Amino acid sequence: MSARRLLIAGAAATIGGLLWAERKRPLRKRTEPLLPRTATNLLLGASCALVIRAVEKPLVDRVVAANSKDVRGVMRLLPRQLRLVGGLLAMDYAYYWWHVATHKVPFLWRFHRVHHLDRDLDSSTAIRFHGLDMLVSLPFRLAQTRLVGADRATHDAWQNFFFGSVLVHHSNLALPEGWDRNLSRVLTTPKMHGIHHSTVLSEQDSNWTSGFSLWDRLHGTFRGDVPQGAITIGVEDARAPADHDTARLLEAPFRALPARTDAPRSR
Repeated sequence: MSARRLLIAGAAATIGGLLWAERKRPLRKRTEPLLPRTATNLLLGASCALVIRAVEKPLVDRVVAANSKDVRGVMRLLPRQLRLVGGLLAMDYAYYWWHVATHKVPFLWRFHRVHHLDRDLDSSTAIRFHGLDMLVSLPFRLAQTRLVGADRATHDAWQNFFFGSVLVHHSNLALPEGWDRNLSRVLTTPKMHGIHHSTVLSEQDSNWTSGFSLWDRLHGTFRGDVPQGAITIGVEDARAPADHDTARLLEAPFRALPARTDAPRSR
């Protein structure tokens, strides 16, 4: 089996396993029928995979190949023994700032908003992105890889870590309280990311990291004080069922962009 097929099979098995585990230990109550919503998320995820395979991967791979031939960027500043770990941390830190930008820059929010429109949060949300979001993020991905100087080993290590983390922290899986508390000191957990997907803007504008929770703690954007039962998942300006039709989601970035509105209640 090729590496690509192995990765796809592993991702499918992980999503399936997490969806099963979520039913056994749910973190939050569902508000939407599972199957139609999951089908929509998988369809959007498939569109992203096509764009990544056709456009992003070939271009990023060229940068990675150049980095592998000649040590560049941040990697060049590090001792050889620290390059893999240091490069992985630098890639993750760059993505922290990109995530902030996707909320704060209106043009980027048009596309990232499709991800946040989901009114439930589970492992299928991890792949729920507009296909064009992958094109919009391409300049960042190229700059991230070039400035860090990520070689093949570093880039692959970050990408596998990133994708695994995203699948787990989007899940609706209730980890034992002690596990979640201890893990959140280092990594992004489902409770952490649930707060980020809140309709309340002060909560949505927190827990930006997609990997190491260090970045949120460093910049004062970490929050762990919101009970999961008090969170309404989604975007406050799009609560109607019609907003979540697959066709409407695909055209969402091209409609008039509502101002980011807060939930009517304060918590």
